[in-house]
Amino acid sequence: MSDPSFYLTMASAALAGLAMLIYAGLTGWRGWLQLKQQQLAADHELRAPTAPSASARIEIADLKERIRKLEAIAAGVDL
Repeated sequence: MSDPSFYLTMASAALAGLAMLIYAGLTGWRGWLQLKQQQLAADHELRAPTAPSASARIEIADLKERIRKLEAIAAGVDL
């Protein structure tokens, strides 16, 4: 048991095992970072403002006109 080659073999095996654990952890960390970047990019794409369609603008204008008419009725103004 006092053979120096035994201790050298055990130390190199422990170092190799530690290197494998560190490599696996680093690979997992990089994968997690890539996943988060993809999630942020997808979230950013969802929040990108888009121009309203023509039908939506027409509907909004119609609703605004209805509101004006209702306010005029409530104020007692004859249209």
